[in-house]
Order: sequence, then structure tokens, then C-alpha cells
Amino acid sequence: MENVTIVEGSSDSAIADWLAVQLSRALDAGEGLIPITVPGGSTPFPIMEALLEHDLDWTRLVVWPGDDRMVPEDHVASNTGKLRDMFEPAGAEVVTLTETLPVPHFALAWLGMGADGHIASLFPNTDPQIGEPRKVVRLTPDPLPEEAPFDRISLTIPALLASDGIVFVIRGDEKRAVFDQAVAGKSDLPVARLLAAARQPVTCFI
Repeated sequence: MENVTIVEGSSDSAIADWLAVQLSRALDAGEGLIPITVPGGSTPFPIMEALLEHDLDWTRLVVWPGDDRMVPEDHVASNTGKLRDMFEPAGAEVVTLTETLPVPHFALAWLGMGADGHIASLFPNTDPQIGEPRKVVRLTPDPLPEEAPFDRISLTIPALLASDGIVFVIRGDEKRAVFDQAVAGKSDLPVARLLAAARQPVTCFI
């Protein structure tokens, strides 16, 4: 895939620097609010902490969780609650995902990926489709992850594809192998379906 760039060995701070450049360009390119979508889980939050040290106009940024667990926002498993704690003190707006909320075109879609090839909360058992008419769906992973055994709400593949750029941050040899298979078109996992349909630049930090 000619639109996929893989960057190896980057530190959290280097990834944050790259993200800051992308956001700065988006802010400079137009006026008004700039929506982005970001992942949950343990990997992104140190990167976000480094990103927030950059001098950007955070008041123009609207942060959408790519997915969340169906728990109250003050629950330890809530992505949205953690994002609020991080981004709102800087002045950014953080959105609560709902099935009826109009989803914008994103300046950047930042994604993680599970070892099973899931993206956001689009697990293999949910059979996510490129032609899904909805932008936000509720679903139940099967099997439920032990560390977060909750129903989910998630952006769909079409919602994630409605973006100017896509970035992955993936850690570990097992996930690298899954991603490489997806790039090569040798799997039908959710990440492979997204990559096969992506026409915008895709950058993967490994």
C-alpha cells in the first residue's frame, strides 16, 4: 500500500512531536474547530501527556474518543473520563460518544490496534463493514477482554475513514506481525478492512 508509512523505534515524545506538527498544520489551514479522534488504552496516554506540552491553540480542538466502554465517565475504565482529565484543562473540548451524535470529518484519526486486529472497539466478532451506514455503533466484544469486560460504543470504519490522515501507534512484535499482514492484504481482520479502503496517508509508529 503506497499510502502507508511505517516508522520504527520512535519514542513517545517523538510521536507527540509528529502529532503536534499535524495538528498545527490543521489549525493553520482553516478557522474554527478542528475535530480529531483518539484511542484509549494504556499506550496513548503518555504520548498525549507529551503532546499537551506543545504550544497549540487547544481551545480549537475537539477530541472524539474512537470508542469507549459503556461505563460512567468517572469509572476507571472510561476512556472519555481520562480524556477529559487530560485535555479539558488545556481548553480542548472532549465529546461523549452517542449513537445519535453527528460525526464530523476528522483532521486526524489516531488509532491503536489489538493483537486480534481490532481497531477502536470493532472486534473481529462484530464483522465491521466498509459500507456500514452508521457512524457510531454499540456492540459487545466476544470474547470480552478480561481487563475491560464491558459492552462498547465505537466509531465505525466509515467514520474513521472520514479523515484527512490516519495514524497508528502499535507496540510489540505480535501486533507488528498482524499489522504487516493487513498491509499486505493477507487478512480480513478489521484493521485490514480499514487499510484496504483508506485513500488518505496512513502513518504507523511501531
